[in-house]
Amino acid sequence: MTNTRLGVFQRWGRQLIIPGLAIATALVISIPVIGFATNWDWVKIGATYGGLLDGAFLKGFAFANTLVATTPLIFTGLALGLGFQSGVFNIGAAGQFLMGATCAVWVGYAVPLPPVIHPLACLLAGALGGGLWGAIPGYLKAQFGSHEVINTIMFNYLAFFLQDWLVKNPLKDPSPSVFRTPNVLDTALLPRFLDRLHWGFVLALLTALGVWWLLQKTTIGFELRTVGMNPEAAKYAGMHPKKMIILSMFLSGALAGMGGAVQILGVDGNMPTTYSADFGFDAIPVALLGQNHPVGIVLASVLFGALRNGSDLMQLRSGGVVSKEVIFIVQGVILLFIAAPALIRRLYHLKLQKTALEGSQLTRGWG
Repeated sequence: MTNTRLGVFQRWGRQLIIPGLAIATALVISIPVIGFATNWDWVKIGATYGGLLDGAFLKGFAFANTLVATTPLIFTGLALGLGFQSGVFNIGAAGQFLMGATCAVWVGYAVPLPPVIHPLACLLAGALGGGLWGAIPGYLKAQFGSHEVINTIMFNYLAFFLQDWLVKNPLKDPSPSVFRTPNVLDTALLPRFLDRLHWGFVLALLTALGVWWLLQKTTIGFELRTVGMNPEAAKYAGMHPKKMIILSMFLSGALAGMGGAVQILGVDGNMPTTYSADFGFDAIPVALLGQNHPVGIVLASVLFGALRNGSDLMQLRSGGVVSKEVIFIVQGVILLFIAAPALIRRLYHLKLQKTALEGSQLTRGWG
């Protein structure tokens, strides 16, 4: 038993080396950027990093705010991670997030329901909206061989323009001075605790557990992973790769759609025009950094939520000379090293086996 546990810890340790070094290297690379912005004033440099830390974790309700920013990232990260493990590259989480949010906000303000039932109905509508939006590219891939990367990117644009038109026309608030939907009813809002944190975060953790259970403990999950690793072998074994492709895209879209619904019900309360879908795009580095494993995705989401939440105070503490957009540089460098882990191995002279993110191993996750 001891040897087995030691083997598990060693395997997880090897998996964490590349992500850990990628994060550390990205933070080190950001030092010259901040240094040039502050004329190498080390007091300001220290204050800048201190502001990032305080804004993300330490000051007031900073940690609660970080978890609020983390919540939609967990959903969209799980969406991409499930797709990657199933052999489909779903780059459409942004559009699926938008469609889920749009469906949820409509049910939230237009369909009066009792408390408890109302937010559940909104979440279900969000999951169905995102799932169906994701299933269309899945069907096109399964039936006609069209590449899902191109299709999902195009569906992102379709979702942006469709959402903008809906909010400006049939879903618009009757007031002529605003360009947004009506506020969702109080019965549809997710309850809050710790001042700002809402129950969507708890739901996100439960969803991560559910995705792990689905992929690792169920027959459907086994078929999804098998099709992702080798469609031909899966077909020879009696599985149906086409059905699994459509199902995986539906489930992936449903997770992203739930993220949009949770953001509406827990934070925004309504949907303006040109609603932000950054959570869908940030899901790509989150899933890659988390190596497509639900636990890794949750941890990566916390990191990106902390960077997002701490950037405002970082800019303030620097006296405004360091833009909060520096965080995007950090995120970009992390993504660079995670997507090309050979750079980290060469930079630090590491002799490690290929990770789950290289070559044909991209979709396998941690197992």
